[in-house]
Amino acid sequence: MAIEGALQDVSLADICQLLGMGMKTGCLSITDRSNFGYIYFGKGRVIYASVLNRKDRLGELLVRNHVITRKDLSAAMERQAREKGKRLGEILVEIEALTEADLQKYIQNQIEEAVYHLFAWTQGSFHFDTDQMPDEDGIFLVSIPPEALLMEGARRVDEWSQVEKKIPSFDIVFQLDKHPDESDEDVELTKDQKKLLPFIDGQRTVHEIMDEAGLVEFETGKGLYGLIQAGFVSRSGERSTTEETGGDEALQQHLNVGIAYYRSGMMEDAGREFEQALAADPKQARANFMMGLIAFRRGRLEEALGHFGSMPPGAGNNYSVHRNTALILELLGRYDEALGALDEALVTKPTDPDVHLARAIIHLKRRDIPKSLEALRQYRTSPAVKKPAAAYYAYTVLASAVGGDLEYAVSVGREGLRHYPDSGPILVNSGAVLERRGEVEAAAALYKRAVQLQQPLPQAHKNLGDQAYAHGDHEGARAQYEKAVKLSPRLGDDVYLRLGTMAYKANDRDVALLLWRRALDLNPNNEAVQANLEMLAGE
Repeated sequence: MAIEGALQDVSLADICQLLGMGMKTGCLSITDRSNFGYIYFGKGRVIYASVLNRKDRLGELLVRNHVITRKDLSAAMERQAREKGKRLGEILVEIEALTEADLQKYIQNQIEEAVYHLFAWTQGSFHFDTDQMPDEDGIFLVSIPPEALLMEGARRVDEWSQVEKKIPSFDIVFQLDKHPDESDEDVELTKDQKKLLPFIDGQRTVHEIMDEAGLVEFETGKGLYGLIQAGFVSRSGERSTTEETGGDEALQQHLNVGIAYYRSGMMEDAGREFEQALAADPKQARANFMMGLIAFRRGRLEEALGHFGSMPPGAGNNYSVHRNTALILELLGRYDEALGALDEALVTKPTDPDVHLARAIIHLKRRDIPKSLEALRQYRTSPAVKKPAAAYYAYTVLASAVGGDLEYAVSVGREGLRHYPDSGPILVNSGAVLERRGEVEAAAALYKRAVQLQQPLPQAHKNLGDQAYAHGDHEGARAQYEKAVKLSPRLGDDVYLRLGTMAYKANDRDVALLLWRRALDLNPNNEAVQANLEMLAGE
């Protein structure tokens, strides 16, 4: 027998408690105006939950918690686009990016967040159908007693009632009035607030800030609320897709659905909606921007540039477009154009120090060390920088070392490690400088710290391998090189050259041939590899 009613008359928490006590099995559907969600029960326990158009983003959750790498996620999403009907989590397990136990843990977290989100609904209706179970293929079910969710849900509902007074819509744009580091008082920010701060720029909506910071609704709202209450952040406007479509309801619908798909990690479905929006208006700014981001995530860099370039001049003249364009041009090796895009970004946000840091990195890649160091100085001396980013220290160490100032490079590295003791790039770059100064053991100590991080750098393994190889420890070198290329298969032709040489000395010519061919694929001009392959061919 179906159970139904209005949320105004009975809270969702009470309904869940009732279904739990009654050991019910079935689907509880909840509607709130145009929103829709559902919670599945199995013998009184919550086994699955979801909210239509809500950004669950399992992949982003796994990346944010260092369970998988960004590369793992991209590979799984590309495979998901090819293999219809398969869920992202299922593919991640199949490609051994994570274990099923880890997947279950984070799926449970995802389901709990969906239930907490539904608990905040006070309007609308509910309907319970007995014995109805999820019918989606590849779905992962959990088993959570409702009472485990009720207390946390009640706490969140209570807090959210306060948050909504300051953040009634996630289409609101907030600006940073005063950085907490500039406060006369000793301000202790939460972990979530530290993630949010870099993206509060007077242009991004709360939705966009949430995307960039990699948080869920509750974490974002609570973090922003605290910053607003402390006087650091204020409302500067509101932006919705309605303004962008001139009242075209069909176009607006494509944008809304496309953005919902994008936030859920469903790139193919999102792309289809944005393509339909562009069919109606080829210059539509939001659709072009989102299609650019999708192409960027899939590694289609030229296509991403095309979409960013198709935006109308007024709409394209914003910080996010210029920064993304600069990054793509940098990846393509078009450094002068990338610097031009950063100049445009600086016009949009003249006081943004991150543009100077980005310029420094590009100049370093161009081997223009004086300009790189000058841009790093501009970043460091900016009034907006209270504590330099880890990237500043990592690249300053590198630029100073390339410029020949090893003493300064070491001192900057030490300062950086005081602030960021677990920064892999600072550890590796500082180790490389120490090694150049002949302090091999001190360098090795930093490399070892780097490989013990949650996300070890392949370069750290390579450097340890180089040290072992130099000392004639071929077993140790092989172990480190294999770890390095497992993390980064295209790390460098010299790694495969040495692995091949060690295989050859061990009389494993087939493996040596394979490894040297990989080295030649990475660098067709490697003369040592060419000579080795000719030698093998002549045997």
